[in-house]
Amino acid sequence: MSEISNCPNCQSVNIYFDGTMYICPDCNYECTVSEDADVVIDTVTRDSNGAELLTWDAVTVIQDLKVKGSSMVIKRGTKVKSIRLTENPDEVDCKIDGSSIVLKTCYLKK
Repeated sequence: MSEISNCPNCQSVNIYFDGTMYICPDCNYECTVSEDADVVIDTVTRDSNGAELLTWDAVTVIQDLKVKGSSMVIKRGTKVKSIRLTENPDEVDCKIDGSSIVLKTCYLKK
């Protein structure tokens, strides 16, 4: 098994191995090392607090968000039901006020 010297995400040298995966305390990046010695990125979708998100979960928006291309503003505290995961673990698809919107997970909490 090969060693990772720097975090692949932020290039920090503070990365450590906790027995099952490598963790960077600076950017909360987590990854495992496969048997091929290639870095495998953790593809679990997580909210702003690190809780795992699943399809059909309900989440709450933690910050006022302006919607690009619209005058719509999603207010802090808005409850979003029935989210759908996308191929990008940093984004979820949902419907707010009848509009289909993709939200970044860093602005959501479970």
